Amino acid sequence: MPAKPGRGGAPRTLPAAPASPRPAPVRPKVVEKPVYVPVTPLLEEGTDESNLLVGRNPIREALRAGKPVEKLIVAAGDLSGAAMDIIRMAREAGVVVQAVDRARLDQIYPAHQGMLAYVAQAEYVSVEDMLAAALDRGEDPFLLVLDGVTDPHNLGAIIRSAECAGAHGVIIPERRSAGLTPACAKAAAGALSHMPVARVGNLNRTLEMLKANGVWTVAAALDGEDALTCDLSGPIALVIGSEGSGISALTLQKCDRRVTLPMFGHIDSLNASVAAGVLCYQVVRARSGAK
Repeated sequence: MPAKPGRGGAPRTLPAAPASPRPAPVRPKVVEKPVYVPVTPLLEEGTDESNLLVGRNPIREALRAGKPVEKLIVAAGDLSGAAMDIIRMAREAGVVVQAVDRARLDQIYPAHQGMLAYVAQAEYVSVEDMLAAALDRGEDPFLLVLDGVTDPHNLGAIIRSAECAGAHGVIIPERRSAGLTPACAKAAAGALSHMPVARVGNLNRTLEMLKANGVWTVAAALDGEDALTCDLSGPIALVIGSEGSGISALTLQKCDRRVTLPMFGHIDSLNASVAAGVLCYQVVRARSGAK
């Protein structure tokens, strides 16, 4: 069949078929965002975080106090004078000392300060033991009771302040509380080797028991007496709550008194561990007879 004429009388031809089929469209490559997984400390078999002491001060104080340290692990090449002193103390106590690459320490517990130690499971004492220790020393009981302090750094700092102020013990509940973890021990800077800690099932019953033994229970609250001028002498248990919600309503009702640290700036509250430290030294001041 002849081609039909196009414009100008020239014959019109059909376009030639493509030499090869049209390539499939190229889809853009999907790049998946990386998923970041938090690093979990790699502990030796049969241990958990309560078996670890992390950092030089906690380990040094544990050795000084004769605590059962099972093994000391140090970063190879990081043997400064302070580290060598701790290694010497460990060897004199018959503790196995092992040097490993710093990367291995990072795997076990990242914030290690060049050394960590495996110790026996953290031991709690009874509240009765605390009262007996005060009696043996011929002193009025001085205790701290913590309600809902879940930050291990706050717990460690409170234990440190309590030990420095000469308290006879710190009481924490089994629930809604931080435990004696490496982070707590590190914040306590060695105080855990000297400060008894009791863990109780019912905080309110414990307060009742303390009151039955002649101990005044004093709550840190927003609506109490001025802690800088009131009398905090005698047998006393300071009750400290969490920063977020303070002391629970029922526990607050169980307390004999409430005290408040006055604020002179624009912020209306202190960190729980700071408030505990200030109140501890108000107790020390009252016991010393200072005005």
